[in-house]
Amino acid sequence: MVLCARALIVVDVQKDFCEGGSVPVKGGADRARAIAEMVRRSAGGEYAHIVATRDHHIDPGGHFSDHPDYQNSFPVHCVAGSEGSGFHPHFAPTAASGAVDEVFYKGAHSASKSGFEGSTEDGASLADWLHTRNVSDVDVVGIATDHCVKATALDGAKAGFAVTVLLDYTAGVATDTTDHAIEELRQAGVALTGEPVVLGG
Repeated sequence: MVLCARALIVVDVQKDFCEGGSVPVKGGADRARAIAEMVRRSAGGEYAHIVATRDHHIDPGGHFSDHPDYQNSFPVHCVAGSEGSGFHPHFAPTAASGAVDEVFYKGAHSASKSGFEGSTEDGASLADWLHTRNVSDVDVVGIATDHCVKATALDGAKAGFAVTVLLDYTAGVATDTTDHAIEELRQAGVALTGEPVVLGG
């Protein structure tokens, strides 16, 4: 069977990762709006499938900290069932409209930055779900460029997909970590288009 389809992965466009959330990324709300518009334009078009990932923490251990290092540990965020774990209001209506084919939940009991560590409510992994649908190429967008977008793209490449990160549709936490993430992605053979939004310094 020849793999030939292309999919879009929307990473963690959630309330807690946008302005007003518990771990906000500046520019997140604006990217949520831009991603929603792109998904609406693309549904049924260039992408055979559009999926989204969500942080879904129940008891992630040391990932939650009162003294976070903002690399491996963070303030409490995206607790399963909380308002902050929901999709941002700019993106939620689009996701609910049927434009998003499936949602993959990650991090119930761990940090799990990568969408490829997530699974559907039925337990299907992202890689298996995509392979089953003959997907060979994936575009990755979302929040944050230097954390979960990077991890998802790197794991996608390791899983054998041809990965492109659409930087115009990402938001980074900080300039130095975003620059480092972009270099990591290049070294891993991930294609990059556009320029990242980095308003956090």
